[in-house]
Amino acid sequence: QVQLVESGGGLVQPGGSLRLSCAASGFTFSLHPMSWYRQAPGKARELVAGVSSSGGSTNYADSVRGRFTISRDNAKNTVALQMNSLKPEDTAVYYCKAELRGYWGQGTQVTVSS
Repeated sequence: QVQLVESGGGLVQPGGSLRLSCAASGFTFSLHPMSWYRQAPGKARELVAGVSSSGGSTNYADSVRGRFTISRDNAKNTVALQMNSLKPEDTAVYYCKAELRGYWGQGTQVTVSS
């Protein structure tokens, strides 16, 4: 059974940090490029960051480049998103995705507010 389980979301003040984690099971994690997406209320889901299957290559949306860092651990079947200098406009539900087969997690809420 394929599972992607996100964790680490919550409420944080502007300028704060959060670390999201996604635990994968039920498929060959190390073969999949992995991505984090987010969806804010009333907006389309958007790509935030991606990492290659080996972890050697990453890409970021312009809006988060320099503030967010994506990483993966193929030994633990996890992918993480370190989010620093958070802004209110980062408020959204964050999802991880296994790109080859299009597997999605259930999402974790991130709220940036004072």
